[in-house]
Parts: sequence; structure tokens; C-alpha cells
Amino acid sequence: MTARMKNPAMLLPDATKGVQNIFKAVHQGGVPATTLELVHLRASQINGCGPCVFGGVKSAVKNGESDERLHQVVAWRECDLFTPAERAALALTEAATRLADRPGAVTDQIWADAAEHFDEHQLAAIILMIGLTNLFNRINTTVREPAGATW
Repeated sequence: MTARMKNPAMLLPDATKGVQNIFKAVHQGGVPATTLELVHLRASQINGCGPCVFGGVKSAVKNGESDERLHQVVAWRECDLFTPAERAALALTEAATRLADRPGAVTDQIWADAAEHFDEHQLAAIILMIGLTNLFNRINTTVREPAGATW
């Protein structure tokens, strides 16, 4: 597959600066890097974003994530490889990514489960990571960015 156009964030440099600032803030929120990588990977899987899945796996491995856990992210509910905090983050990721699937997608229970494991700064980081990932996913799928591409 070839891209329809150059990545919009590369064409508009101020967009790249903004994304980098948000990304920096996310990583200052106190959430383990591996949890943020799982959040990014799961949202990207849901949205079918090949470049983000590719990059997410690569980044997760760099942050110490195991192949076994990465292979199970798509089926995290059916395996015992994830901590309760990671499960809460993955549930929040799925709900916030699938907003159109049902009204009130982020239920009070999903929120309470996440709030049980993460403080407000950490929740802010997770929510921003979900939103940023969904932004990346939408850009990449729209312009047909090929997996493995680097910016």
C-alpha cells in the first residue's frame, strides 16, 4: 500500500509540535510506560491502524514488554497476563475508542474501575494517550499510511 499523501502532521509543522507536547505531558503523568504502550496498541488494533500497531509493538518491546503479552493484547479479557490496573486501562481504552458503539460508552463502572487504580493525573495521561492514539489512527487510515513507515 502506498500513502495517498504525505502525513498531514508533517505538512503542518505546528501540528507536530502540538502532538509532541501532548505526548510529553502524557509521559509525565505517572503511568507506567508499558501501560501507555498497551493503551496505544489496543486502540490502534480496534481502529485497524497498521502503522500504529507496528509502531506500538516496536515501542512496547523497547520499553520492556514481552512478545507473549503483546500477542495477547487483542484478547486481554481471556488471559491472565495483565494486572488489574492494566485491565482497567484497557477497558477504558476500548470504551473511549468505541464511542459510537453505544450511548454512554464509558460507563460509570469502567470509570470506577480505572479510578480505583489511577489517580487524576494518571487518568489524565491515559485519556490523553487514548485521544492522541485515536488521532494518529484516523490520520493514518485516512491517508493510507503504510505500516512500518516512520515520520
